[in-house]
Amino acid sequence: MLTTSEIHKKSIALLIIGIIFISSTLRAPLTAVGPIISYIRDGLDISNVLAGFITTIPLLAFAIVSPFAPRVARRYGMEMTLFLAILLLAFGIAIRSTGTPFFLLFGTALIGIAIAFGNVLIPSFIKLKFPLQIGLLTGIFTVSMNLSAGIGAGISYPIAEGSFLGWQGALGIWSILAVIACLVWVPQIKQRQQIVPNVPDTNPIKAKSILKSPLTWTITLCMGFQSLIFYTTAAWIPEILQTQGMEAGKSGWMLSTMQFSQLPMTFLIPILAGRMKDQRILVAVFSICYLIGFIGLLYGSLSLAILWMVFLGLGGGASFGLVMMFFSLRSRTPMEAADLSGVAQSIGYLLAAVGPVFFGFVHDTTGSWDTPILLFIVTVILLFFAGVHAGRDRFVSEG
Repeated sequence: MLTTSEIHKKSIALLIIGIIFISSTLRAPLTAVGPIISYIRDGLDISNVLAGFITTIPLLAFAIVSPFAPRVARRYGMEMTLFLAILLLAFGIAIRSTGTPFFLLFGTALIGIAIAFGNVLIPSFIKLKFPLQIGLLTGIFTVSMNLSAGIGAGISYPIAEGSFLGWQGALGIWSILAVIACLVWVPQIKQRQQIVPNVPDTNPIKAKSILKSPLTWTITLCMGFQSLIFYTTAAWIPEILQTQGMEAGKSGWMLSTMQFSQLPMTFLIPILAGRMKDQRILVAVFSICYLIGFIGLLYGSLSLAILWMVFLGLGGGASFGLVMMFFSLRSRTPMEAADLSGVAQSIGYLLAAVGPVFFGFVHDTTGSWDTPILLFIVTVILLFFAGVHAGRDRFVSEG
C-alpha cells in the first residue's frame, strides 16, 4: 500500500508528464506544415495565397483568442480548460487532414484556437502548481514545445514523400499525440483548481490597470518581436539560403539545425531567470546571439551557414524562454500571470502574423534578401530595448 508521500510523488510525476505531453502538442502541428506546403497546394489545387493562410490563421487565432483564455479558465478551472483545448486540438488536426480546402482551413483555425489556450494557460498553471520551481518547469515546458517543433519540421517531408500516407498523414499523425496528451491529463481533471480560488484576492489587478502599465507593453513587445523573428525565419530562411547558392535539401536541414539549437537555451534560460531578480544580462545574451546570426547571414560565408543557424537558434531559444518567464516573474499571482500572458500573446502574435507577409513583400519590392535581413537586425535592436525595460525587477501591478 502506497504511503501518503508516495502518492504525492506519484501525482506530481503524473502532473509533470501531463505538462510535457500538452507542451509537445503546441508547436508540432504548426511546424509540420512548412516543409510540405507544396504537397498541400498541389494536392488540393489551391493558390499560393490560400496556402499561405495555413501558416497565418493560427497566429491570428492566437491574437483573437488569447485574451479570453483566462476568463474561461476562471470559470471551468485550468485543468478542465486545458483538457478541452487539447481535445479540440486533436479534432482540428484530424479534420484538417481530410483532404478538402474548407476543412483544411477550418481545422487549422480550430488548431490555432486550441493552441492559444495552451500558450496562455501553461505558464500561469506552472506558477499555480509549482511556485518554487517556476524556472525548472518553464524550462521543461519550453523544451518540450521546441523539441516537438523540430521533430515536426523534420519528419513531415519524409512522411509525405516516402509513405502511402501522403501530406494528409504527415499532418494528421499529430492527432495521435494530442489524444495521448488528453489521456495523460485525465487524472488532473479530478483535482481541478480554478485559476482564482474562491477567496478574496489580496492583490487584485484589473485588466484596465494591466493595460496602463508600461511594463505590460514592453513584455508584449518582447513577445511580439521574438515571435516575429521565429515565424519569419521559419518561413524564409530556406529561401534566403537557396538564393545565396545552397541546394534546397540542405537549406531545409539548416532550418532544422536552427530549431534544435534552441533547445539548450529554452531549458537553461528559464532556470537562470528564476534565480535572478534582474534579467537584463540575459536580454544582452540573446541579443548578441541574434546579431551574430543575422550579420553572419548577411555578410558571412555560406560555408559557415550552420554556425549562423546555431546562433539564431540560441538567440531564439533564449528569448522565447525568457519571455515565457516574464509572465510569471512580473506578476504576483497566477491570475495576474494569466492576464499578462493573454494580453502579451494576443498583441504579440498579431505582430508576428505580419512578419512573414511583410518580409516577403520587402523582398519582392527590393529584389533582394539584404533589406529583409537588415530588418531582422533592426527588430533585434528593438527587442533588446524592450527586453531591458522588461528585465528589471518589478511587477505589472506596480504600474
